[in-house]
Amino acid sequence: MTIRTLIVDDEAPARDELAFLLADHEDVESRQAATADEALHLLETEGADLVFQDIQMPGMGGFQVLERSLELERPPLFVFVTAFDQYAVRAFEAEALDYLLKPVSEERLAACLDRVRQRFATHPHAGNEDGTLARLLRELRGGSAARPSRIPLIRNGRIRLTPPEDVLLFEVDGKRVLARVADDPEYGRHPFHGVGTMAALEERLEGGSFFRIGRSAMVNLKRIAEVAPYHSGKYIVILDDPDRTQVTVGRSRVAELKQRLGLA
Repeated sequence: MTIRTLIVDDEAPARDELAFLLADHEDVESRQAATADEALHLLETEGADLVFQDIQMPGMGGFQVLERSLELERPPLFVFVTAFDQYAVRAFEAEALDYLLKPVSEERLAACLDRVRQRFATHPHAGNEDGTLARLLRELRGGSAARPSRIPLIRNGRIRLTPPEDVLLFEVDGKRVLARVADDPEYGRHPFHGVGTMAALEERLEGGSFFRIGRSAMVNLKRIAEVAPYHSGKYIVILDDPDRTQVTVGRSRVAELKQRLGLA
């Protein structure tokens, strides 16, 4: 089948670049829209199988286009395209078909299109009638209080969706939040980093096994092997990784840590 594709982005160079990459795929035909209104008009009058949707747009944004598309008789599949922000990652985590980081690489686009082809091969008439987008919108509006089952982590422009139990700790490094993952030999040279600020991560993981032990670190309580006094009222925690990673617990956080671990 031919995959009828609509590229929605207010920046012409971004649209043209994606269209250029799509032209290498014989089973894909693409059109472009510079505004949300133009995109919705094309979807209503001509339809599409797949939309590459920018998130940050003037006026009506990408998620509003997505929401309006649910009113169509056959909603298209959506792939989010972004220069990377935490809402795009949340969308992917909430089971959107896929998303791409700008600048889009040939390899990543090819992998995305393979997912699209697989979706249509198994469900020839499948758009978003299965409720995926509805679940996504509830997540984005805060309608679901469930903690994420996987944590998006970034390395070299690629996203790894990681089970929470595999993350040992998060630690601030300048403007980034690094993530130390179990059995990751690349940490010293090419560490993963998390999405957004430490405060944003703490909020998203609230109620789970992660605990903020100071301004610059948050540990997974389930990965703590030992707790020991340090000095000046501080403690250290020793994690259960092969390196026996040690992290200092701020004095003001010791009492709550002990309580969370059942030591007080």
